[in-house]
Amino acid sequence: MRLTLVNKYYPPHIGGIEFHVRDLAEALAVAGHQVRVIVCNNEHRYAEEVICGVEVLRLPRRTEVASTPIAHNFGRVLAHEARSADLLHFHFPYPWGEAQWTLQAASKTAPYVVTYHSDIVRQKLALRFYQPFLNRFLDRARLIIASSPQLIKGSANLAGRAAKCRQVNFGLPVERIAHDPAAIERARELRASFGGAPLVLFVGRLVYYKGVEVLGRALPLVPDAQFVVIGTGSERAVLTSLAAAAGASERLHIIDGVDDAELAAWYHAADVLTLPSTSPSEAFGLVQIEAHAAGTPVVSSDLPTGVTYANLDGVTGLTAPAGDAEALAAAINRLLADDALRARLGAQAQARALADFSTDAMVAATTRVYTEALA
Repeated sequence: MRLTLVNKYYPPHIGGIEFHVRDLAEALAVAGHQVRVIVCNNEHRYAEEVICGVEVLRLPRRTEVASTPIAHNFGRVLAHEARSADLLHFHFPYPWGEAQWTLQAASKTAPYVVTYHSDIVRQKLALRFYQPFLNRFLDRARLIIASSPQLIKGSANLAGRAAKCRQVNFGLPVERIAHDPAAIERARELRASFGGAPLVLFVGRLVYYKGVEVLGRALPLVPDAQFVVIGTGSERAVLTSLAAAAGASERLHIIDGVDDAELAAWYHAADVLTLPSTSPSEAFGLVQIEAHAAGTPVVSSDLPTGVTYANLDGVTGLTAPAGDAEALAAAINRLLADDALRARLGAQAQARALADFSTDAMVAATTRVYTEALA
């Protein structure tokens, strides 16, 4: 098939959806499909290149409003693309791209599917004006892909369209994470550098919905552990201030970023990964599956989103009420104090990651959706 994937940006731009689009596009290309990606550029210029078998078209960005890049003629480019593509695959939310597409006559006839990554949570005022475009966009889509049953049930935009929704697990290089000898050896070095102390890991952007403030308040309640935070963002000062106020700065280690190999090593080195997110803006939390692949259990928030699908309470880790630092610390302490429980949940987590969240499984399931949409 000739497939065109549409999103805001594409790597090297950093973002969970961007990485997912890259992984899916490259895997589809390996499977023999002709794959193109249409996105905005980080710059005010047009760029076209082939990356790992994927044709990437970056349209010049004029400006950015509320984290949404604006590219001139985005809709017309998509309409032209629809003439030759067998199927377009949109990755929501990208309000500018979706609105531009629905203004094109091609959106009424050209086959397309949508991966619905998350609701629009923060920009409620803008959503009031965008909702008519969004309704039209989702109604015209052949099928809608969601990453979890919770998202289909809990989203106001999907619940009424459940009949056209298909749940597809995200795919990650779980085999590589699980069985990389270099990562496992590096993990031993990392643990040794902390004298064998328990390691609690956080991976993600330090932004409002990630629960950085909750993590900071939980830190002094887990007195025996070292906390390693990998990520950057505006909430970093909140975290460091809370650690300093609690006299725990020496147990907080913030790393701006690492490459994939080093990140895999940290997943293996950690005793627990925590995802204390506080808002439904956290629609899934892919870092949970990455940690699971390394055999590391997770303590996450009990958000009514895919977070609790990715991390099954009592199976692959534990959950705690969102925003409750004491409950978060109690769950972490429980895992750190019980070697048998931690080992059992870690083993179950790894088995599930390998069985259900591989790239091959994602491509197979997504291809089935494409075939159904074109039938």
